[in-house]
Amino acid sequence: MGHLITLATCSLNQWALDFQGNYERIMESITIAKQRGATLRVGPELEIPGYGCYDHFLEGDTVLHSWEVLAKILSSEEITGIVCDIGMPVVHKNVIYNCRVIIHDKKILLIRPKMWLANDGNYRELRYFTPWAKHRQWEDHYLPRIIQAVTKQIKVPFGDAVVSTLDTCIGVELCEELFTPASPHILMGLDGVEIFTNSSGSHHELRKLYRRVDLIKEATLKLGGIYLYANQQGCDGDRLYYDGCALIAVNGRVVAQGTQFSLSDVEVVTATIDIEDVRAHRASSSRSMQASEAERYHRIEVNFALTSGKFEEVREEDMVGLVGSKSISVRFHQPEEEIALGPACWLWDYLRRSRTQGYFVPLSGGIDSCATAVIVYSMCRLVAHAAARGEKQVIVDARRMTGEPEGSEYLPTDPKEFCKRIFHTCYMGTENSSAETRLRAKQLSEAIGSYHIDMNMDSVITAVRQLFTLVTGFRPQFRSQGGSNAENLALQNIQARMRMVLSYMFAQLLPWVRGKCGGLLVLGSANVDESLRGYLTKYDCSSADINPIGGISKTDLKKFIAYAEHSFDLPILRSFLTAVPTAELEPITEVYVQSDEADMGMTYDELSVFGRLRKVEKCGPYSTFTKLVYEWGSFLSPLQIAEKVKLFFFEHARNRHKMTTLTPSYHAESYSPDDNRFDLRPFLYPSRFPWQFNKIDEVAAVLPDRSHQTAADKKKTE
Repeated sequence: MGHLITLATCSLNQWALDFQGNYERIMESITIAKQRGATLRVGPELEIPGYGCYDHFLEGDTVLHSWEVLAKILSSEEITGIVCDIGMPVVHKNVIYNCRVIIHDKKILLIRPKMWLANDGNYRELRYFTPWAKHRQWEDHYLPRIIQAVTKQIKVPFGDAVVSTLDTCIGVELCEELFTPASPHILMGLDGVEIFTNSSGSHHELRKLYRRVDLIKEATLKLGGIYLYANQQGCDGDRLYYDGCALIAVNGRVVAQGTQFSLSDVEVVTATIDIEDVRAHRASSSRSMQASEAERYHRIEVNFALTSGKFEEVREEDMVGLVGSKSISVRFHQPEEEIALGPACWLWDYLRRSRTQGYFVPLSGGIDSCATAVIVYSMCRLVAHAAARGEKQVIVDARRMTGEPEGSEYLPTDPKEFCKRIFHTCYMGTENSSAETRLRAKQLSEAIGSYHIDMNMDSVITAVRQLFTLVTGFRPQFRSQGGSNAENLALQNIQARMRMVLSYMFAQLLPWVRGKCGGLLVLGSANVDESLRGYLTKYDCSSADINPIGGISKTDLKKFIAYAEHSFDLPILRSFLTAVPTAELEPITEVYVQSDEADMGMTYDELSVFGRLRKVEKCGPYSTFTKLVYEWGSFLSPLQIAEKVKLFFFEHARNRHKMTTLTPSYHAESYSPDDNRFDLRPFLYPSRFPWQFNKIDEVAAVLPDRSHQTAADKKKTE
């Protein structure tokens, strides 16, 4: 145990183009790492400008300001005695690269460009950056004069190389490169690299963390080595929430883990490791044979040792990270916990960085707006816990948005009290609304502490209806009153759209009513399944400033509400779970009560299945049918399955235009229909997919019906 190294990785809540704030958070992480005795610090991907700059990466200003920030970092005495791995864009020979800049004692050791770029789903790195294609090759990069003035260097190595200290060897891997089949760490490890750094901008998605952790563990299980994973954390100005969870793994075991969801802007994770454990793990014949044939990486030599050389200098609290001790159990949240935490943190970042005074939600008494409200309450709980711990930035932000005067000592330690200050709810009833939904909305607002108002908007709806009659001479009627489908739908839509108009009016003026300045952000409450199916009115309450549940399925939302009922001590939520989902846009009669699933012609569980097949498994109508024949064949006939498939794709196609105006939503689900960036498809389709649907009908007509088979019959068939 003579070669102990204390290493640091971190999660930073960086913000796109916030160069000053990003600089301060980087420096704070370096300071904390040094205080803990670390000699290597790794930060998130593109941490200087922020990962989510998108087309701003094409601007010369973004690269210029990144160099300016790096110059300021290099000028600091704080960076001496530690190797730092820092991310920024670099233009090399007129080509823009996503790079890591390795620095030590006010010198640049290496600029390592990313070789495999993320270009799927939410990522478009090839739009701004070019991958470095010269594997295990490097060139001279001539530094800008502002850097030359600080480092006294004119040129530095640029390319796929590694850093060799006096006692070990460090290699760089960037985010997506871990997820590729031929990850760079494999060849680097065979060439003697013992410490791998991975700087990521990886977003949260429900049930995704398992994959990331498994890949990190697998990276060093066969190969041996130390893996430092750093990640962005928070909302940096977009739909994504980067979920931190910085990790340190050694020889396939996780020895240190950061939080996945946090309101803290800076979190540093450290561990002290005996590098001899890596060398012992690699002492196998087969590994040695492969390593003896490995191609060589160019090594940048630095006259610095990561090991302290003195056992007594290692902090006692970092000794838990030693590989020789028991490895930790990785903390995985259940999906309902992820919903309670991820969107809540995203809402907090959005609220404080938009410098608004709170949120406004139209409460319908249904489960979707209920879920949105409970997520806001979860945010208030997180704020209260952070304030109780004395987190200064959270307290400063809370005081500003609540209008506290300068010098105030207000602490938002009571979530209901804080909720009353920044969260506004409103029940917008009509003659079609029930007493049950009105009461549920009121009781929920009382339980979470929101500032609640209750109103009827029939006079507004009646005025619009009368205007139409005055202009055209025709008076539209609901279907239950003898009206046509067109009349019935138009009368429903005007109610929904007026709620959106009134929401923005109340959001703008409620702070004034309460004697405060500023305005509120309007939150939407359309779930991912309704958006996928198009079961929403264009420019109704689904149109808002942002939507915390727009990427979450109805099934998961129900699980979240059940979880919150007990975890947040909100017994009122039970009544939302047992209520039949209804839009309440048509008159209630003795023989008819509007039901969402009846209106849609399919259940929410079925919608989730269609969503995954369409997006994740990349199935068109026919492939969806052939898969579901086997999945649903035990309880539905081929003809019934065919009708469901055709109905889904017909409704999805004719409502696809609504996705072009979908409110920016928290991305949480792999089958989100968000047209802006994630799910790029036409919004004008052939109305009934004639070729595809005919193919389905032909096959369905000849397939056997297994839905009525008994258990004994099925066993015989098998």
